[in-house]
Amino acid sequence: MAVKFDRQRSFGWMINVIAHHAAKKFDNELKKQGLTIALWPTMMCLWEEEGVTQRDIAAKSKVENSTTTRTLDKLEKLGLVERRADPNSRRSFRIFLTEEGHKLRKTLLPIPVAVTQELLCSLKPEEQELIIELLHKIVARI
Repeated sequence: MAVKFDRQRSFGWMINVIAHHAAKKFDNELKKQGLTIALWPTMMCLWEEEGVTQRDIAAKSKVENSTTTRTLDKLEKLGLVERRADPNSRRSFRIFLTEEGHKLRKTLLPIPVAVTQELLCSLKPEEQELIIELLHKIVARI
């Protein structure tokens, strides 16, 4: 007997298909620049605001602090970020982009825009706006 999926159950499957496709495409483009999708949230946080702590980055990018530590280690080895002592805390560091990290912004920011446009191209402009608005609401609750 075939199992019929209702809209609620198939929602998770559809989100998974979309996320997998977008992540694969995005990661392939980032690899051309020597990065991976795992490094992206931290770079985005730092392009928005430098001089933040590792804890700030973890909270903003919604990942564990230990994951952020490994990400920062990789970005530091790539010469994209640097840790500077926090003048307010001996145990904490502030994270800053290097000149190379700043330069990558212009190259990398168009990539997610292109991936999103490819994903949404089958929708009418008003449908595109609606789906983005709805996804923002969902993400805000996470």
